[in-house]
Amino acid sequence: MTPRALLALPCLFALAACGEPPPPPATAAVVKTIIAGAQPASVVRTYSGEVRARHETTLAFRVGGKIVERLVDVGAVVRPGQVLARIDPADLALQAGQAEAQRALAEADARRYRDLRTKNFISQSALDAKETALQTAGAQAALARNQSAYAVLRADKAGAIAQVLAEPGQVVAAGQGVFRLAEAGAVEVAIAVPESGLAGLKPGLPAQVGFWAERKPLPARLRELSPVADPATRTYAVRVALTAADPAVALGMTATVRFAQDGGDALVVPQAAIFQQGQQPAVWVVGADNAVTLRAVVLGSYDDAGATVTAGLKPGERIVAAGVHKLHAGQKVRPLQ
Repeated sequence: MTPRALLALPCLFALAACGEPPPPPATAAVVKTIIAGAQPASVVRTYSGEVRARHETTLAFRVGGKIVERLVDVGAVVRPGQVLARIDPADLALQAGQAEAQRALAEADARRYRDLRTKNFISQSALDAKETALQTAGAQAALARNQSAYAVLRADKAGAIAQVLAEPGQVVAAGQGVFRLAEAGAVEVAIAVPESGLAGLKPGLPAQVGFWAERKPLPARLRELSPVADPATRTYAVRVALTAADPAVALGMTATVRFAQDGGDALVVPQAAIFQQGQQPAVWVVGADNAVTLRAVVLGSYDDAGATVTAGLKPGERIVAAGVHKLHAGQKVRPLQ
């Protein structure tokens, strides 16, 4: 062995003896945790709606014709009996004149037949036929006179014109809507509830209604719930009545209705605590040894309060409330309540 090789041997032994220092022990991650079921579960559902009058009526002419005059606009405040619109009365006047002429003829015939009956020239049945014709003609004349009065559309009750459905010059049929009248009095909020939010809703359920123009929510209650879904939208019409009248609430305002319901056996956890594992939601459960375990859960709904867990989690278990995507199974954590 050469002298140079002998000199290199101590260096090789020294390098073999030296190794990488052992890694430092992993420190437990500090995570925010909560106790499932520490607070009563409640489900808050929020819906957008519009302020409407409690009673709304579609006003229409009782006879058809051409509209020749409209006397009110949208937003006009009307009183009972006020004239709102008129249709062309010419045809109705002609029909009334024709019916009156038929009544006069029937009356003359009946008068002649009465004279003939007193002289025993005709039978009683012939006179009865003329008397019946006279009554029929009289009824037709009265009906024609009433229809002449129907050429004027009047307001049935006090309120405000919410919508104009026809304009002058338009030919409308009998019963076709011309105005939508919002009757004076109580106002409500009309909302549409999907099938998923129908459970737990019933008349009398307390609610809170918020408005853009009002900083403080107003108390309300569910007054009416439609038992049949709308065929087009597949939603259920709901009316929410304000508990106390507020002059600042005007028709047509945009409103937000919130229902707070008892969650029952469900547990509400923060949405940040949900870890999406493929198509299956899960939560990190902190064990007695402060090691986390990923557990699949079943969610009922999402709302402002959080996510509702209906299965997979028991009350009293500690779960990670934030930072769930930075953890791995079996990792030690230091809970921060």
